[in-house]
Amino acid sequence: MSVILGIVAPVFAIVAMGWAAAAWKWMDQAGFRALIAFTFSIASPALLFAGGTSGSTQGGLAAFVFFMAALIVYGFVLWLGTRRLGLPLADSGLLALNCTFGNTVMMGIPLTAAAYGQAGLAVLLALIALHSMVLLSLGTIVAEIGLNAHAPVGRILRATVAGVVRNPIVMSVLAALVWSTLGIPVPDALRRTLELLGAASPPLALFCLGGSLATFRLGGALTEVAWAVVLKLAAMPLLVWGLCLLFGLGPLETAVAVTTAALPTGANAFMLARRYEVGAERSGATVLVSTLISVVTLAGVLAWFRP
Repeated sequence: MSVILGIVAPVFAIVAMGWAAAAWKWMDQAGFRALIAFTFSIASPALLFAGGTSGSTQGGLAAFVFFMAALIVYGFVLWLGTRRLGLPLADSGLLALNCTFGNTVMMGIPLTAAAYGQAGLAVLLALIALHSMVLLSLGTIVAEIGLNAHAPVGRILRATVAGVVRNPIVMSVLAALVWSTLGIPVPDALRRTLELLGAASPPLALFCLGGSLATFRLGGALTEVAWAVVLKLAAMPLLVWGLCLLFGLGPLETAVAVTTAALPTGANAFMLARRYEVGAERSGATVLVSTLISVVTLAGVLAWFRP
C-alpha cells in the first residue's frame, strides 16, 4: 500500500497545489492559461513525440479494446439520455462524452509514468493517438446533428476535421507515427531537447488541472452527473478489464488500458459542452466530482495491478 500511496499522493498533491494557487489568487487565470498553452502546445507534444519515436510498437490491441468499450458505453448513454432521462440528442451526446472521455493528458501521462514507467507510456501513446480524435469527433458530430438536424454533411465534417487538426496532442502523435513508419532516426540533440521539454509536462499538467478545478462549480442536473461519474469511474474500467481478459492482453497492456479507462472526465468534454452551450454546467460538475472521487478509485486500480 505504501507503494501505491507513493504514486498517487504526489499526483494529487500537485493537483491540490494548483487548486490552492487558483482559489487563493496566488496565480491569476492569465498565468494558468499561459501554463496550459505551454503544456498542451509544447511540453506534452514533445513528450509524446519522443515516446512515439522510441521504437516501441506496443499498445495496438489495448487501443482496440479501450475504444470498443468506450463506444459501447457511449452508445448506452446516448440511449439512456434520449429514452430514459428525456434529454435532447445533443445533451445526450455530450453526457455520453462525459462518461467516456478521460483526462489522458493532465492526469493519464503523469500517473502512467509514475506507475508503469516508460513501457507504460508507450502503451498509453496508442490510446492517446485516437482518444481525442475518436471521442471528441464523435461528440462534435452528435452535437452538430442534434442542434442542426438539417445541417450539411460538409459542415459537420469540416468542424470535425478542424478540431482534430488544431489539437497539438493528436498531431504530435500522428507526426511520431509517420516519422517512425518512415524509419527516420531522431538526432541525439533533438531527442534530448524533446525529453527535457517533455519532462516539464507531467507536473505542469497536474498543476494546471488543479487550477482548472477551482473554476468548476457543482450545479443542477445531479442525476446526470451521478450517472456520468458511476459510468466513467466504475463501468468503463470494468468493461475494459473484461474485454482485456477476453482478448488475452498482457499484464502491462491490461493495467494501462484499465487505468486509462478509470481516469476522471477530461476538461475537453466541458470545453466542447461550453462551445455548443449544451450542458456546460453538468459537464463542469462531472469533471470536478469525478476528479475528487478518483483519488480513491485510482488508488484501488493501482493497488490491484501493483500489489
